[in-house]
Amino acid sequence: MSGRAQLMWDEAVTGYDFGPGHPMDPVRLALTWGLVSAFGLDRAVDVVAAKPAGDSTLRLVHREDYIEAVKAASADPGAADQSYGLGTVDDPAFAGMHEVSALIAGQSVGAAEAVWRGDVDHAVNFAGGLHHAMPGAASGFCIYNDAALAIARLLELGAERVAYVDVDVHHGDGVQAAFWEDPRVLTISLHEHPRTLFPQTGWPQEIGAGAGEGGAVNVALPAGTGDAGWVRAFHAVVPELVADFRPQVLVTQHGADTHFEDPLAHLAVSLDAQRAVQVACHELAHEYAGGKWVALGGGGYEVVDVVPRSWTHLVGIAAGREVAPETVVPEAWRQEVFARTRQLGPGRMTDGRWPVGWAAWEVGYDPADRLDQAVLATRRAVFPLRGLLA
Repeated sequence: MSGRAQLMWDEAVTGYDFGPGHPMDPVRLALTWGLVSAFGLDRAVDVVAAKPAGDSTLRLVHREDYIEAVKAASADPGAADQSYGLGTVDDPAFAGMHEVSALIAGQSVGAAEAVWRGDVDHAVNFAGGLHHAMPGAASGFCIYNDAALAIARLLELGAERVAYVDVDVHHGDGVQAAFWEDPRVLTISLHEHPRTLFPQTGWPQEIGAGAGEGGAVNVALPAGTGDAGWVRAFHAVVPELVADFRPQVLVTQHGADTHFEDPLAHLAVSLDAQRAVQVACHELAHEYAGGKWVALGGGGYEVVDVVPRSWTHLVGIAAGREVAPETVVPEAWRQEVFARTRQLGPGRMTDGRWPVGWAAWEVGYDPADRLDQAVLATRRAVFPLRGLLA
């Protein structure tokens, strides 16, 4: 294996645009690429533009009638069939929707293929992580589920164990649904509690079914959870399960919408805690998955202050060129931010909370604490099914 990382990038992914005023502003992708380039990280990785996912690949997860509905809406947005979740407030139809959605999916599939072949250790597609799309419907700003498609492609290539870890503020419901009964895939999602956030799923009692029972893991975090609780919950659940499962590939989703500035959710996580979990995922890949790591973006709607910095840290970690939290943001990029958005960009690559402090689960827990109650609920629901102590 080369040890080099691959960054999937095609400027055409910025055409994934639901229109003015929609939270999923594609400027977040352009600004992330700009910041990655400003730090020279594009020279520390292999930048690759994969081909769009073809119909046979899309059918690994999505129903044929749904793919045809997306194509029809793409050709004539005014005739979108809302029974497929298309043409709705969350997922407005737009010209070229199928083509750009398939392009984003193709980047994640291409990332998975490169890692599986051993061309690279790590591959990043920050335009991906569209984890809500269902086999037969669009949902939550997601048309095609590139994360599930990447995993399905790994299985098609012969992978027997793939672990998926999703730290987006929203439950990774579409990926969970795709592999609900498949024992080859372990899905772990840490998210805001479904009582207070879309998609109102991801309860700890959702554990998979049939041969896949115990293969779906959900940590439903109380609204308001901050750095110490979020990182504690991650380490109280994820490493032990990944160590037990011993995946051949680790696929992770790094939605930046856990951040305290995000306008669509209610966690209070800093950029520094997001970076800490990115580092932890990288370490897990090397410790338990032979270094094979596919890292995806996801949600994130504070498109200037948060998303570009968070995913630039992710690229740096994958490239072996970590950007130190105290690093000053390049002035040329801040000028690009102002030119594109008329906003002032952040000055440093930190929220001032590095290093992030948290208490390990092994040193004890408080059954009266809401965060610890959430972790306990997950451990009790899943760990015994996997032969682990709750």
